[in-house]
Amino acid sequence: MKGKVLLERALSKLGLASRTETKQWILEGRLTVDGHLVKDPLSLVVPEKTQFALDGKVLIPKKTMLVLLHKTKGTITTRSDEKGRKTIYDLLPVELHHLHAVGRLDMHTTGLLLLTSDTKFSSYLTNPEHKIRRMYLVSVRGEVTESDVDQLLKGVEEAGELLKAEEIQIRKVSGRESHLTVTLVEGKNREIRRMFQEVNHEVISLKRVAFGPFQLGELPLGKWQELSKEEMQVAFPFFRG
Repeated sequence: MKGKVLLERALSKLGLASRTETKQWILEGRLTVDGHLVKDPLSLVVPEKTQFALDGKVLIPKKTMLVLLHKTKGTITTRSDEKGRKTIYDLLPVELHHLHAVGRLDMHTTGLLLLTSDTKFSSYLTNPEHKIRRMYLVSVRGEVTESDVDQLLKGVEEAGELLKAEEIQIRKVSGRESHLTVTLVEGKNREIRRMFQEVNHEVISLKRVAFGPFQLGELPLGKWQELSKEEMQVAFPFFRG
């Protein structure tokens, strides 16, 4: 079974269609696998060794892509939202809508979001075992003390989870608010907001500026940039192009 995935997931891995689209095509009898009509979305296939065709036309996998997006505040990291809120895909052209986000940024967080067509690469980046560093610019209410920093570096427990910063640099402090650079090596849900709340500081601004070797740099708010194959391979030599 090694290398095999569910048919409804296979086309998503190749950047050809979403799971929902694939399932619909199968139910409508429009999708063939190696020339045979398959009616079960849960059948197993090896995506890279299988030929898929829609209405008799062979589907060609899209090239491996990596896009850097400067996410805006108020956008949701999802393909669609039942409440009609703006999503990250509203910031991207239709031809990039097959890409999936590498992890998430919450609605109120801005900054660097990676999108790719390579599921193995995104799994590598988000696997906690690999300790890929994520760097954020953080502003919080009140004066952050060295004691607060020490506590966050050791870790605090909230809702049964250990929340811990890898590195914290205090950039500016006043009685009203503090500005810091915080580095994490794991992407737990709303981790920075939750950890600072545990030391009695409310996060008022949060922006991711780096994810592993990838930097936000001067990329304008709401804009995106595709990396070339060479740029991807410089960052991660094993990146498949």
